[in-house]
Order: sequence, then C-alpha cells, then structure tokens
Amino acid sequence: MKRGHLLHLANACLLFLCVSMYLGTGWSLVLFSFPIASQLTVDNYYLQFVPQVQAATRFFTGMTLVMLVSAAVLAWRERRTGLRWYPLLVLLAVVVATLLTRFFIFPYNAEMAAGITSPERLSQVLGAWMGMNRIRVALWTVQWLSMLGYFVHRLLRAEHPAGVRWPSFGLSIPPRREVRA
Repeated sequence: MKRGHLLHLANACLLFLCVSMYLGTGWSLVLFSFPIASQLTVDNYYLQFVPQVQAATRFFTGMTLVMLVSAAVLAWRERRTGLRWYPLLVLLAVVVATLLTRFFIFPYNAEMAAGITSPERLSQVLGAWMGMNRIRVALWTVQWLSMLGYFVHRLLRAEHPAGVRWPSFGLSIPPRREVRA
C-alpha cells in the first residue's frame, strides 16, 4: 500500500474515531444522565452538571475542528468517487450540530454555570437543554452512520473490484452468475 493511501485511510479512521466519541457521549447522556434529571435540585445540580459540561466543551471544541478538517480532506480525496457523499454528510451534520450547540445549548450552559436558584427555572432550563441535546445526539448518530456507510462501501468495493460498477454510487455489482448462485 502506498504512503498516500495509508494517510488517506488514517484520516478516515481518525474521523470515524471522532464521530464514535460523539456517538458514545451523546447516547450516554440520553441513556444514563437524562433519567436522573428529575432528581436534580438547585442545591445539587451544579456539581452533577457544570464541571462535566465545561470539561466536555473544551475537549469537543478542539475535536470538532479536527473533524471539520478531516471530513473536508476525506471529501476532497474522494471527490471523483461515490464515496464523497459520506464525508460531505458528516461535514454537514458537524456544522449543523455546532451551530445548534453555539446558539441554542451554550446559553443554557452559561445560565446553569452562573447559578440557578429557582426550582421552576432549573426544571425549565434542564428540560430545554435535554431537548436540544436529543436533536444533537440525532445529528451525531447521522455522523456515525455516515462513516459506517463509508467503510462498508469501501469494503464492498474491495470485495468486487472487477465487477460492474453501479455508476451513481461507485458500488461493485457481482457478475450475474454469482448473483444466481
């Protein structure tokens, strides 16, 4: 394998690692943290919520920049193949998730970090924050499925290199006699 191909594969694996980290973080929130939200009070929510969110924000901000560059490079490298749509979909989902975070989730984070003293307001903020995060988890799931599709597509192409190509997607189609067998 040529060095350029190895770097190309390493870049795709890096992007898959990043989307997997988002997927795991998002589904962990939905499955394990959201169910205990009703137990949070103005006295205990800060330590259960604010330091973790602040640390995650610092980490994911850098990782998101890596993802944007990685997806753009992968799309450019695949620009003449049907594989280009997978990193382009990841890129679009990363941009939308970032805008959602910046304009809709960060204000709730800031309000919680500043300190909420009203139980009613805490309930409203947590409810809205969880709703926005459910949308973001859906976007992270789309990112992960796109990268999974990219690797499955590559695998199918590798298994049928001499077959007829499905021109729209660059997929190999096995010869007819193999389909009948």
